[in-house]
Amino acid sequence: MPKATVSRRTLLTALAGAGAVALVGCDAVRGTAATNVQLPDPLLVDLDGGLGVLRGADRQIIPHAVASSDGRLVYASAPDGADTAFWRIDAATGSISDQVKLPGRWLPQTVSTNGTTVALTTEEVSATKERPAGRDVTPVLIADAGGVRQQLRLPGNFVPEAFTNDLAGLFVLEWLPPNAPDRYRVRVVDLATGKPEPLVTRDKAVIPTGAEEEMRGDGRQAVLAPNRTVLYTLYTHQPDHQHTRDRISGRPGSDVHAFVHTLHLDQRWAYCVDLPHPFGEGPADGHAMAITPDGSRLFVVDVTSGTVAEISTEELTVRGTAKLAAATGPAYAAADRDRLFVGAGSQVRTVALDGLAAGAEWPVRDPVAGLVLSPDGSRLYVGQHAAVSWQDAATGSELGRAAVPGLVGLHGPALPA
Repeated sequence: MPKATVSRRTLLTALAGAGAVALVGCDAVRGTAATNVQLPDPLLVDLDGGLGVLRGADRQIIPHAVASSDGRLVYASAPDGADTAFWRIDAATGSISDQVKLPGRWLPQTVSTNGTTVALTTEEVSATKERPAGRDVTPVLIADAGGVRQQLRLPGNFVPEAFTNDLAGLFVLEWLPPNAPDRYRVRVVDLATGKPEPLVTRDKAVIPTGAEEEMRGDGRQAVLAPNRTVLYTLYTHQPDHQHTRDRISGRPGSDVHAFVHTLHLDQRWAYCVDLPHPFGEGPADGHAMAITPDGSRLFVVDVTSGTVAEISTEELTVRGTAKLAAATGPAYAAADRDRLFVGAGSQVRTVALDGLAAGAEWPVRDPVAGLVLSPDGSRLYVGQHAAVSWQDAATGSELGRAAVPGLVGLHGPALPA
């Protein structure tokens, strides 16, 4: 595609109108024709062409972008000759920052919890998707809206996962062996020295060399606590896995096929909450996770077996489990203070958090491809085939439906910055 450049004013004008196409470097933001259907809330969605922003009746696709955890900001990049154009977008309004040029070609990977800082990589990678290709060295660029802050060359095969809340460290997955990766461990890069180091245990003890957990399974989903201090990641299928606590103590560990990896972004410790049988024995995409708005309760569901587990985020233990009707296909979950919503197949089920009692079942037109609650909790957005519907969160009745071609999943609300 030929290079095209436009001024920031022209780009903003193009984004404000329906049916416009704005190019920065090469096809950086695509606007599609407005529809007559107005979404009640701005949404961030995953599309087969990149990150999507649904705002009122407008649809935008940003091919190379990453959103902040709270859905307020989107950072995007696009090729600009041999370099990269990099800018920030207010997800709720569409306003765009001035572009900065980054030397070389970079793709945004993860945003700090305060929304100011981004880690970029030279290849598209993910902490919860497929394993990276083999490599000996991993270039990582740390940038903000003003440009480059730091450039790293990490010896080995690394995937950025999250920043420490003080922005002094970057949590990464280190894949082993680097050139033929089949397992990984979580480490933290000290951004002052540029060196990857082990985490500490929950009681602040330094993990001895050789005692770090090495995981072989699938990272299914990550959920950030509402107070932004803890990142929970659901892992399934862990053959021959031992937790750090077992490796330090010399215990053999238990036959666990799924657990929630808990990463404290302030204190730099990690702890794994084991999930009981049958979690992890069914397909990875049949598992989903959701946290309550106050952050005190984390729920994991396995729709294949029809099992839901409640985790106390204070105690980091499984409080109890309950049985639901089994289902097939990918699972999705969302929670308010009273109910857990579980989507799988062409149904959404509700579960009362008090006692984990099964509640109503709501049929939807197509297989579910994501669940997101509106900021006020009154609407449940349901991703479906090339569409998003929104249901009354109290009754399940469909309140509206909008076409979204290429929809892959729902990312979350786009909140005002």
